[in-house]
Amino acid sequence: MSSSPPASLLDVELRPGSPPVLRVGAGDPAAWAGEHRDALRAAVLEHGSLLVRGLGLADADTVAAVAGRLTDRLVAEREAFAPRQPQPGGLFSATPWPANQPMCMHHELSYTLEVPGLMLFACLTAPTAGGATAVADAPTVLDALPAELVARFEREGWMLTRSFNDEIGASIEEAFGVEDRGAVEDYCRANGIEYEWQPDGGLRTRQRRSAVVRHPVTGQRCWFNQVAFLNQWTLAEEVREYLVDVYGEDGLPFNTRFGNGDPIGEDVVQVVNEVYEANTARNPWQAGDLLLVDNIRTAHSREAYEGPREVLVGIADPTRLAEHAPTA
Repeated sequence: MSSSPPASLLDVELRPGSPPVLRVGAGDPAAWAGEHRDALRAAVLEHGSLLVRGLGLADADTVAAVAGRLTDRLVAEREAFAPRQPQPGGLFSATPWPANQPMCMHHELSYTLEVPGLMLFACLTAPTAGGATAVADAPTVLDALPAELVARFEREGWMLTRSFNDEIGASIEEAFGVEDRGAVEDYCRANGIEYEWQPDGGLRTRQRRSAVVRHPVTGQRCWFNQVAFLNQWTLAEEVREYLVDVYGEDGLPFNTRFGNGDPIGEDVVQVVNEVYEANTARNPWQAGDLLLVDNIRTAHSREAYEGPREVLVGIADPTRLAEHAPTA
């Protein structure tokens, strides 16, 4: 029997426009996390996310110890679109992304077959301005999107297209964890990814996934994808124009389409991002914070920022969703 109190006994602060906040004072963060593991996990399941403030997380080793108490297991990242730097205890650095460019809402690795069930974000250094890891409730977003758009994505799913090269984004080895061509092909076949080698040694892939899934525990229908985040129309205009000019639309490092292969227009991406923004909850980082996110129930983003920002990431509790790999 666990001695951890139920989620209802945690003094969680609920305010509009902010993720749920739990304020604590823990002398030993790892011991406190272990003692309250069940209650914390229950609170994340209930609310979709939880910002724990007051743990005083100051270094990677402490964060790794806390993550070890709270998760079933941390996993390595596969199919990354931008390489993270490994950190102690199975953690990673935040995804490299220009500080002046926001990363819009998405569910981490929603294009993989084995998706993270839980994400941990630990702030060691808070930026001087901006930089929040904001969240959005996926069932609420789903209900707010136009019904006809949701119906099409439910029928067709969505498609991620990628072009790997040696100049931008994750390399083939960084994305798949292997360099040998045969091992890459084996990975693609095992994970429902179509692939095509290019004459210059580059690789192009495409994979079709569901855009709406049911939460494996609660059964809630969730808008679960990276349709907008990895689409060319979410990029800053000058970045998009440069990439299209250099690589062509078919050779972009990443892009998204409807599940039948049709392009997703700028208007669709704008609608999705507007619905996300209308349902965004944010709370500026403070050094030592820990943010726990149910990756299927809750999307997250990273806002533009100024000043140094160090946030460590834990990718945890891999989950296979039965309906996440639709057939053509």
